[in-house]
Amino acid sequence: MSFPVEHTSDSVKIPAPSAGSGQALSQKAREGWGTLHIPFDPEYTPGAFNAVNVCLRIQPSEQVCVITDEATIEIAAAIARELEKIGAPYHGWVLEELAERPLTDLPHPILDDLESSQVSIFAVQAQTRELRSRIQMTEVVNRRKIRHAHMVNINRQIMLEGMRADFARVDRLSQKVVEMVRKASKIRATTAAGTDLTADLNPNYKWLKTSGIISPDKWGNLPGGEIFTTPGEVNGTFVIDGVVGDYLCAKFGDLKQNPLTVHIKGNRLTEAHSDNRELESDFWKYTHTDENSDRVGEFAIGTNIDLKEVIGQILQDEKYPGVHIAFGNPYGAHTGADWDSTTHIDVVGRKFSIWVDDEQIMRDGKFLVEA
Repeated sequence: MSFPVEHTSDSVKIPAPSAGSGQALSQKAREGWGTLHIPFDPEYTPGAFNAVNVCLRIQPSEQVCVITDEATIEIAAAIARELEKIGAPYHGWVLEELAERPLTDLPHPILDDLESSQVSIFAVQAQTRELRSRIQMTEVVNRRKIRHAHMVNINRQIMLEGMRADFARVDRLSQKVVEMVRKASKIRATTAAGTDLTADLNPNYKWLKTSGIISPDKWGNLPGGEIFTTPGEVNGTFVIDGVVGDYLCAKFGDLKQNPLTVHIKGNRLTEAHSDNRELESDFWKYTHTDENSDRVGEFAIGTNIDLKEVIGQILQDEKYPGVHIAFGNPYGAHTGADWDSTTHIDVVGRKFSIWVDDEQIMRDGKFLVEA
């Protein structure tokens, strides 16, 4: 349902959840009765300020659609407070009040609200097999060119670290790096752990910059800090000693002690090995969901230089300086790739050395390019 917001000191009020997920609220609730006072940690305020005022640059005249869930509602409350401060009108939606989870489809009230919004914020904890509903959301975002902040699995640590980055500085570095790779034909990435990966680039596919400064041209994850494309072809070995994405991230966390090693040939995953057999099995099953789930759909370079370490959370860790790739959906609406997949899973490593054609731009995780 939509929640009207009243702000107090470090808190907002929202209507109480309905008795059962997906059921209509009582008449009292519809009339604004039974509100819960939702306080939020004031430490969230700097990150929420960044989201509203720096990354999205929301204006008082713009309608905002805020989507959250019960697990993330405190962070949504902090963001709502910042919207209240600037006087921007918005609707807020708690997923569990509209449908059973995991979602099979995005609830229609949210889709309808997106149709009349200029900005949207999605601050939710991912659940198994919910990618379809998120794709339905981003299809509207792409079509209407909504400035959209994608904050899947946002948590307290990310709000206090990645969301406090100097996004203007991250954007300057991202712009320099994206200008270099747009002229390149090949990128090579290695690590001391054993990664040796080469991406041959397709000049017909676009490079995108999602530095945290979000424009109508491309929605972005927050915290931001990456450039990415769909590669022409990737070959080699990737030692995933950072994290894997989607719902496997919450299950397996930081992989530093038990990495997953994958082999790629002709842009397809050919092998995956780990001492953690459950990780190996779950990853293999995920990347064989459909005919393109094992295909490299994304090749990216993290550019958030305010991040100092992998923390086991994909939303932030894919922005960690270095290379990450994703198997599955290539975001073709933005990159120009002409194929598709129902899945998308990122994989992140640590301490890369990177060469763009023959020019080295990173050594052991440190950029050689000035921001």
